Amino acid sequence: MTVEWDATQSIATRAMLVRAMAEEVPSPCVSVCRMDLRRTYCEGCLRTIDEIRVWRGSSDADKKAIWARIAERATALSPVVPQS
Repeated sequence: MTVEWDATQSIATRAMLVRAMAEEVPSPCVSVCRMDLRRTYCEGCLRTIDEIRVWRGSSDADKKAIWARIAERATALSPVVPQS
């Protein structure tokens, strides 16, 4: 299954789509390679340094697990919209 990524798709949306993929899990990299101020994760793809380092050698299952953690981070970092 090949997926064309639209540059406007959020990392959270991409993370949800990856869950359905059977193989060839795409990299979350969006070429915004900059660590946050606490050096916890990349501001572009929300991966940790360790996740970035092991990505290439990871199995599809491990890559999906990384994507799941990215989805959790994206949800946690999303601004809360007040209810009217």
